[in-house]
Order: sequence, then structure tokens, then C-alpha cells
Amino acid sequence: MAPIRKSTSATPTITRASIRKLVIDSVAVALEAQAATMTNADNTNRNTQKGETPIARKCSYKEFMSCQPSYFKGTEGVVGLIRWFERTESVFLRSNCTKDRKVKFATGTLTEDALSWWNSFAHPIGIKEAYKITWSKLKKLLTKKYCPRTEVKKMEDEFYSLAVKGNDLKTYVRRLQELAVLCPTMVPNSEKLIEVFIGGLPRSIEGNVTTSKP
Repeated sequence: MAPIRKSTSATPTITRASIRKLVIDSVAVALEAQAATMTNADNTNRNTQKGETPIARKCSYKEFMSCQPSYFKGTEGVVGLIRWFERTESVFLRSNCTKDRKVKFATGTLTEDALSWWNSFAHPIGIKEAYKITWSKLKKLLTKKYCPRTEVKKMEDEFYSLAVKGNDLKTYVRRLQELAVLCPTMVPNSEKLIEVFIGGLPRSIEGNVTTSKP
């Protein structure tokens, strides 16, 4: 006769090890991917074959646009600007855009208020000189213009006050990931992410996490 198995309805204990895996998988990996994208975007001409001379390929504006870059109007706020940065850098990679054409092509996707801002910057020094600035410089100029400290402060405050609403852990993790990407200086390592993650959990779950062993 087969042994009778006892059923259990107890909720599995959430261990610090499982929290670590969840946070690292959903947040830290995203940060690493973003960093890799930014690094590769600044080194699109790099040749990985040792002993070979890197070959700079001049992509055309048509090729750049065929990769479907995003447009930026200047009214999308901090999140919109950062998303535009990310999308544009992704297009740089896929189109093999060289450094000397990044600003020229990227500014071609600015519209409305953002385009007016660019024109006010470029006209006094001449469009040819304006195109000579680096992509990093353009990002700093746009950040200064469209990411006022007050907006950044709002995201930082949200990051530290973020908490699970009801039992919607999935939405909580997704928003934590977004804020970690938008405010990378606030999450220097995975331990800090774990600390913030646990702090936003309901007390019942947080108790299981903080009292359980890895």
C-alpha cells in the first residue's frame, strides 16, 4: 500500500538567498546590460580580432533611420529622455554608426522643443562645429536642460519609499528595476539593491526574509 502523503498549505519561507537571486536577476543584470550597451556604443569601431586593424564603417543616415530610432520632443520628462538615450545607443550599435556621426544622426531625431533647443545651441557656433561635439557631451547638455534636479529628486524619493501594493510583487520588482536603471548612483552594488528590495516588502514577508538563513 502506497504511503499517504501529508498535504501542507504553509506558505514557503522566502530566504535571503532567493531574494538575492530575484534582485540580481531582475535588477543587477539590467544595470550590467545598460552599462555594456553604453560601453559598446562608445566603441562601435572596435575590432575584437587581435592583430587586425579596426575598420571604421561609415553608416548612412538612411541606415541609421532604418533601425527605427526614437524621437525626443523635450516634453517627455526625465524618464523619456533616458529612454531616448538608451534607444539611440542601441541604434548606434545596430547601424554601426561611427563616433563622428553620432551627434549628427541623433539630433536628427529631435523634434519640437528639443529641436528648438538644439538649433539655439548650434546656430551661434555653426552647425559643422556643433556636430563635432561628442555623444557624451550631447547627453550632458540634454540632461542639464531636461533633467532638473527636482525631477531626479522625485525619482530618488520614490526609490526609497517604493513598497509592494497588495500582493503585486511583479509590479514592485519591475518598478524597482526601472528606478535602479534611472538612478544608478543610488544602487552601487547588489547588497544595496537587496536592502531596498526587502524594505519595500510587506511586514509578513519581510519577517520571513530577515529571520531566515541563506
